Amino acid sequence: MGLCKILSISSFLLTALFFTPSYAATFNIQNHCSYAVWAAAVPGGGMQLGSGQSWSLNVNAGTTGGRVWARTNCNFDASGNGKCETGDCGGLLQCTAYGTPPNTLAEFALNQFSNLDFFDIPLVDEFNVPMAFNPTSNGCTRGISCTADIVGECPAALKTTGGCNNPCTVFKTDEYCCNSGSCDATDYSRFFKTRCPDAYSYPKDDQTSTFTCPAGTNYEVVFCP
Repeated sequence: MGLCKILSISSFLLTALFFTPSYAATFNIQNHCSYAVWAAAVPGGGMQLGSGQSWSLNVNAGTTGGRVWARTNCNFDASGNGKCETGDCGGLLQCTAYGTPPNTLAEFALNQFSNLDFFDIPLVDEFNVPMAFNPTSNGCTRGISCTADIVGECPAALKTTGGCNNPCTVFKTDEYCCNSGSCDATDYSRFFKTRCPDAYSYPKDDQTSTFTCPAGTNYEVVFCP
């Protein structure tokens, strides 16, 4: 994902963080879908959200590789063990690992280089639920979203149960996976980009798809905005 590339200079970032203030962030995770979702967050765990319900989550400054996503069609027992049709994280209600695609992601890293938060919606992990990812404080106003009917319009070759696959998952070629580090947009990535211009559509889609806010900004993640 794009954030991983931005954050690869980890030793420099750790040094910078040692000498900069720490700003935690609050994430207000909201379900506006007409159906229940099982919100998931790393770090953070998970919670079932009925339509109209929300979950407030505090995330420490310096967090990298943070993700929030929706799981669908889940069934958990009283101990929090079970399974979800999309976004499943090892069969646990309380996620400690990333979800299994397809899942639409809100991806973030807090208080990084120049005291900035970095955030994006990557479709390189595929799509299951429409999403908006918005800053709500600190004078930062540029939110991002992917609200198109990606599942309904998904190309036949990419269709999967409950979602729409990324072409890398299906074809596993360098053209789509960019394993060599050099790749270009494809017809499939353009399918995603034309419908969700804010979102990552393929691994090299950094310039139009990574956004920043000052450290200490709070955010909302809205499913089915």
